[in-house]
Amino acid sequence: MPIYTRRGDLGKTQVIGSVRRFKDDARIQAYGAVDEAGAVIGGVLSFLGSDERLQDMQTILMSVQQTLWDVGADLARVDDDQHPYRTTPQDVERLEHYIDDVQKQCPPLERFILRGGTPAAALLHWACTAVRRAERDVVHLQRMEAIHPTTIVYLNRLSDLLFVLARVANARNGQAEIEYVRSARVFHA
Repeated sequence: MPIYTRRGDLGKTQVIGSVRRFKDDARIQAYGAVDEAGAVIGGVLSFLGSDERLQDMQTILMSVQQTLWDVGADLARVDDDQHPYRTTPQDVERLEHYIDDVQKQCPPLERFILRGGTPAAALLHWACTAVRRAERDVVHLQRMEAIHPTTIVYLNRLSDLLFVLARVANARNGQAEIEYVRSARVFHA
C-alpha cells in the first residue's frame, strides 16, 4: 500500500464511517492532538530506556500509547453503531491504579512546582502538557458534537499520571523539585 493516496490533497480527510471532513475540523484537531501526545510519550520512552531507575515506567507508558490509539479511534468515529467505542472505564481504572501506586514514591506536595528537574522528568512534564492540550481540544469538540465521554476522563487521568511520573523521576534521581515562589499552600493532605 502506498503511503500517499492523494485523497487529502484538497484539505479533507476521512474519519471512521466514510465521512470526509476538513483537516482543521474540531474532530480532526482533537484526535490529531491525541496522536501528538502519543508521539511525545514515544519520545519519553526512547529516553527512559537509558535510565535503569525508570525502566518500570516504560511498561506503563507503552500501555498508555496503545490506549491512546483507542482514544483516537473513538474520536475519529462519527456517530454510528457499526464501530463500537474502544476506550473503557477499565482503562481509566488502570491509570488510577498506576497513579496510586507510584505517587507513594513522591515527597508530599504542598505548592505548585515548576516543570522540570531531571531530563526524564522534564520530558514527562512535556508529555503531561501535550495530553492536557489534547483534552482541551476534546472538550472543544464535545461542545459541538457527541463524543464518547470516557475519552475525556481518560485524558484527564493520563495527565495526572504523567505529572506524578515526572515527580517520581525526580525523586528517584535525587532531584529536588522547585516550588513556584508565589504559590500559596494549595495541596493539603
